[in-house]
Parts: sequence; C-alpha cells; structure tokens
Amino acid sequence: MSETPLYRLAEKAGISRDWVDANGREQQVSDEVLLKVLEGLGYPAADSASIEQSLAALEEAHDARHLPPLLTAEVGQPLSLAHYFAANTQVQLVMEDGRQMAVALDGQACLAEPVPVGYHRLQIGEQAVILAVAPSRCYGMADALKQPNPRSWGLSVQLYSLRRPGDGGYGDCSALEQLARSAAERGADALAISPMHALSLIDQQHFSPYSPSSRLLLNTLYASPEVILGDRAVRLVIEAHGLENPLQEMDSQPLVDWPRAAAVRQDLLRALYEDFVSGDHAQRADFESYRLAAGQALEHHCRFEALQTEAAQMGKGADWRAWPAQWRDPENPEVERFAAEHAKQIEFHAFCQWLTERCLQRVQDAARSSGMAIGLIADLAVGADGAGSQAWSRQDELLAGLTVGAPPDILNRSGQDWGISAFSPEGLRRNGFRAFIEMLQANFAHAGGLRIDHVMGLQRLWLIPRGSKPSEGAYVNFPLPDMLRLLALESVRHGAIVLGEDLGTVPDGLREKLSAKAILGMRVLPFEQDPPGHFPSPDQWPDDALATPGTHDLPTLAGWLQDRDIDWNQRLQLIDASVEERWRADREVERQGLRKALEEDYNGTLDSQEAMIDAAIRYVGHTRAPLVLVPLEDLLGCDEQPNLPGTTDGHPNWRRRFAIPANQLLDDPDAARRLEQLAQARDQAFERDR
Repeated sequence: MSETPLYRLAEKAGISRDWVDANGREQQVSDEVLLKVLEGLGYPAADSASIEQSLAALEEAHDARHLPPLLTAEVGQPLSLAHYFAANTQVQLVMEDGRQMAVALDGQACLAEPVPVGYHRLQIGEQAVILAVAPSRCYGMADALKQPNPRSWGLSVQLYSLRRPGDGGYGDCSALEQLARSAAERGADALAISPMHALSLIDQQHFSPYSPSSRLLLNTLYASPEVILGDRAVRLVIEAHGLENPLQEMDSQPLVDWPRAAAVRQDLLRALYEDFVSGDHAQRADFESYRLAAGQALEHHCRFEALQTEAAQMGKGADWRAWPAQWRDPENPEVERFAAEHAKQIEFHAFCQWLTERCLQRVQDAARSSGMAIGLIADLAVGADGAGSQAWSRQDELLAGLTVGAPPDILNRSGQDWGISAFSPEGLRRNGFRAFIEMLQANFAHAGGLRIDHVMGLQRLWLIPRGSKPSEGAYVNFPLPDMLRLLALESVRHGAIVLGEDLGTVPDGLREKLSAKAILGMRVLPFEQDPPGHFPSPDQWPDDALATPGTHDLPTLAGWLQDRDIDWNQRLQLIDASVEERWRADREVERQGLRKALEEDYNGTLDSQEAMIDAAIRYVGHTRAPLVLVPLEDLLGCDEQPNLPGTTDGHPNWRRRFAIPANQLLDDPDAARRLEQLAQARDQAFERDR
C-alpha cells in the first residue's frame, strides 16, 4: 500500500485495499469505500484529523508493550513473551485447575516449563494474561472412529423439514431423535443438521436459519416439551387452551407456515410455563441449575427478548439500534430495572431455552447410544443479525454497522449481501476473544461435530457498509492463527470434529492450514469437475475433505439432472434468455460428463434418473473422503432444493417438508436401497485405501 495516512490506517485496521477476484483479476478498493468500511470498524477517517486520531488509537492498541487479555499458544511449541517481559523474569502460572507454580522465562523470554492444554493465567505483579494453550490440531475423524483411515458416512437434514404426528407444522427435536435412531440402526455415524440458532421471536417473516438473532442460544420453537415435561402435561394444556385444531391443520401442510406455527407454539410454551411455575414442579431444580450455569449469555438474551417485545409494542421495532437510548446498552441501569419489573417474562424465555437445550442433548445422547461415532453435527452460521441479541449483548465485539457478503463474481454479478454482522477483529483481541470462545462452547455443547459456514471467515470476510451495494465492500482480515488455536482447543475439549465449508473464493494457502489442523473441507459433486464435464475418479478425491452430492443451496441430484434450478431462475426472471440458453447448454455437457464418470465407476449403463441418483451416491461413497454426508432429499430422490440463493420471495426457502414421518423416512424403498449401496461403497473405499 502507498503510505498515505488513509492507506496506512486501512492497512493497520486489517483492510485489504488490493485483492484478486474469483476470475483472477486484480481489484482495488476505492477511497470512498475505504472511508465507509473504516467508519464501520470504528475508525473515523472523514478528514486528516480523524485519520490521525484513528491511527493513534490503533497504534496504541497494537503497542507490543501492552499485554493483551489473552495469548494463544500451541502445546509443545515455545511461546515468546519478549514483547512484554525481560528474559529470565519469574512469572506466576495459575493452572486451570487452580494449581500455582513459579515459572522462569529463559534467555529468549520463552516459558521454560511446558504448559498443558487449557486456559491458564500468567501473572507478574499487577499484570495478568490468560494463556490459552491449544493442541496441535482439532479432534479428527480418526479420533472419533478410533481408526487411522476412516471411511465413514452420515446424513444431512433440514430440521424443520421433518414430520411426526402432532408436530405443529414443522420438524422438532422429537422428530430429529426418531431420525437419529433410525439412521444409527442402518450404520450412520453422523447426522448433520441445519442451524438451531435463536431467531427473532418478533419478526417471524425472517426465518432463514443463517440469519440468527444469536449464535449463543437456541431456537426455542424446536423444543419438544412432551419429552421433558411428559405427554400428559402437554396434552392437558393443548386441550385447555383449544390448540388441537390449529396444530392438526398445520400438521398436514406440505410447507411450513412459520408465522402461524410460531404463534401457536408460543401459546403452548407460555401455557406450559404457567403450569410449571404455579406449583412445586419436580424439574424446577434442574431448571434453576441450568439457568445459573448458563450465566450472563442466557440472561442477556432473555432480557433482549423481553425488551424486543416491549419495543415492538411501543412502535420502536425489533432493531435495538432504534430503541430508546437507555435500552441500547445491556449494562444500563434502566435495563436492570426493566429486568426486575419483567422478571416473569424473562424467566419464561429462560424456561424455553432450558426445554430446548435438554431436548437437544437428548437427541445427541440417543444418537451416540444407538451407535453413532459422531452423532449430531451442528451448523454454525457465519454471522448474526446486527439487529439481534448477540449484536446487542456484545457490541464491542460485533460490527453492527457492517454486513457480511461476497464481492461480484461470475455467478453473482452484483455480489451478495447476506445481511448479517461479523465479529470485530480488534474487538475480539481487546476482549480476549470472549465472544468467539463462548460461541464455540455453545455450539459444541450438544454435538459431536461442528460445520463452520463460510470457513474463510476465520481469515477474512467481505464486509459491506450498511446501505451500500455488495460491490462497495472490502476484505477485512481476522487473526487466523489465534482463532484456529482456540477452535482446536474447544474441539478437543468437546471431542467433536470440525468441518469447514470452503466453497467459493478461498484465499491461497487456507485449505492447507485447515487440513493441518484436521479441519475437513467440503467437496461437492457438481463442483468437482475440471474442465467442465470432466469428473475425476473417486480415488482422485482428496482425503482431507468430506464428500457430498449437494448442499441446501444447490439443486438436489434429481433437480440438477432435470434443470430444476434453471427452471426456477427463469420463472422468477432472475436470468435473461441468453443466460438461460447458455446455462442449459453447459448443464448438458456436465450431465453427460457425470454420466460417463458414474458408468465407469458402476461398470455398466445407467438408463434412468433413478439409476443415475443411485450411482451418484455410490460414486461419492467410493471417494477417499473420511466422511460422506448425503442429504435426505437425495436419498429420497426429491427434485426441489431447500433454498434458492438470491431469492427471498417466489421460492419457498426454508419451508419444504417431507411427506413421510421421520421414523419411516429411511424405510422408503429408494432411501433404503441407496443407504445399502452407500454403506457398501464406504466399505469398499475402506478396503481399497487401507
């Protein structure tokens, strides 16, 4: 970068002024965009005086003499403290378990004694720092399967798409438990699910699981209260409050009616809460214990839910940034006063979180006890709604003035704005990575694996000033080494594998860094062709990434074979006639290329769509991937996809439901046949590669 004050400030703030797009072309961020992104990062740069003040603040923050709240290290590797302390200094090490020991720094100001994995405290006089010592890599597939060369398989499912009698119009934890047991009986080791993050209870028109209010808490609509409180208690409340008819009506619908379903479920949960607190309930002690252990994160979220309801009734809306000033700060005395006056409402939200948390843990316990080596794989969204609970409670660590997206590329010529907020790189450092650590712990808590959406966000994110076009953003860099160490530490502590969704524009070298940490990448069948129409043989697929026929944002195998995604784009006028014609021609080349690869793997002719789907699942099963995940839609041969990117209306995103109950899904003849073929293919891949 040229050393003008503006460019120097942008560089120190972690903004990449020069970058390379998906087509390999060099790009440069304009000064106007730099100003806006810097403002969103908290560094005013409108004039020379502002730039100098922001530079001074950044230089002060990055002064090597200032001991940060947290340092990360890798076990067995030297940790130099030369920036902060002189060589041969004596420091006090307080271990995580409370043990204390005096440790000397050697001649290079490194800790002379090895320090075990964990969160410890280093103290010299009045100065103290948390030392997070991480293992060399995450908990991996070999650890989970207890074999050096795993060739495992599992299923992926959109939780809401499941069905069971009396579910109220969408899938819940009970349906998920039924599916988990059924999949485990057939040999599955994993069940990857859509995000269960808390969404806004006020605005049920926005129900994308990837735009959460908070990634620390759960979507309480997914609770199955009967498994915690008992069938009789729930049935009596349903009858007493006249909820039978609306629940039955929604049960039979092919699409989820989220606003109506949420309203009915909230009525049910409120009635159950009133019964729960009206007497001496047997599980009251467990609820109180949960609430105490969940601490500030739960309390802040429940207060936010109550404040959001109050603000909406006052006409202030759901976005906390438009609330009365005294409500915008969770530590404001007025928020404390509000909490005291609305204690019962806040307790209700805590009650709902308790129910959902206990239900989710029950699903994971059922999956593992039924034989799954991994069990549930949770899904971690790349950001949170800037108007939501997490952004409100962690304002110094989330960037509510910038949104995450993607720059223009060959598929999205205008770029993408995902409408969610990211962490602040400087805010994370300043607060000892508190928000990142608590988020990892919350999402690892009840799962055997974690899928990180857009894992490139650990290194950089395309951030867009609110109100700007997606093209008017910039890449902002994140402290990747620290975040990878903390991820490895929490992964090993929870005994959970990590999957990184690395689709799209991936920075050079990132995949190698993730692989070194035992983080599996993702390889998706339609993308594994180079040149177009040429698919590699299964034994040429990498062994450091999971393999899958598709994702929630892509057409199903049947839909891909039928051009259903192209049909939808044409119907919704998202493409013009020339793009459609070219797209269909390219698809035909790809389709014939896939047929050729599948027939070579199958060693025979494929004469129907059903046979092509069978062969595609078998082909993915033959790859060298340690883990293969097959979407339920592909097992069943569905031709519609869960989500059509680039749309909010017109396509029923996040609403499709399976017609078959969850406990019978895998008995479907197509699903049963494909599961058997997948299991055989995985066994064959294991024998080939052992």
